[in-house]
Amino acid sequence: MNLATVKVERVRLLTKESSVKAFCDILVGGSFVVKGLRVVNGKKGLFVGLPREKGKEDKYYDIFYPVSREAREELETAILEAYKVEVANKEVK
Repeated sequence: MNLATVKVERVRLLTKESSVKAFCDILVGGSFVVKGLRVVNGKKGLFVGLPREKGKEDKYYDIFYPVSREAREELETAILEAYKVEVANKEVK
């Protein structure tokens, strides 16, 4: 099993005015699905927010995250490219 491949399975654009622009799911290595990644429009532009859950004292903890800068960059690139394609497709319709 090669876990190095990441495929964006679904991008759901949000229509309401919010800093969260979309939710997406990814397929890792053709074997694992990770749901709940977010495309967020922050002060420095678009970035990918990772899935997290609320723990004790209302603190949030990431439940999925890359372990290297290179892995994070590859993940963000794949997701942001898929997001831009969805936005372009929506504008064409």
